[in-house]
Amino acid sequence: MKTTRLALLGILCAAVAVAGCNRKKNAVNLITYDGIEFRTDAQPVDKKASLADFYVRVEGAVISVDSARKAGRDRAYRYCIENYGTSDIEWAVGPDADPAQLQLVDGALTFRGTCGRP
Repeated sequence: MKTTRLALLGILCAAVAVAGCNRKKNAVNLITYDGIEFRTDAQPVDKKASLADFYVRVEGAVISVDSARKAGRDRAYRYCIENYGTSDIEWAVGPDADPAQLQLVDGALTFRGTCGRP
């Protein structure tokens, strides 16, 4: 009986820890600009080749393209700082691109760039 309680307590503690980690990860991907919360994601284009070439996806951009641009820039800076220790980015299609170059797909903006190396 005591062993069963300890096992259940262990499982409960593990579940709480996993839930806490997941919540923290999701919080990192939420960026608020002008009172609008955007879900962002930054990933390497080809992880096997290099982490430097990446893309950023900003969901909910249809609400405010200008605010979504800011959120995308912020997420890109964070990605490059985490992986290369610098916020230098050479954009292929970035937040400052001509609005005609920006494409909304399913309500999301996607930017591409390359992290500079310190």
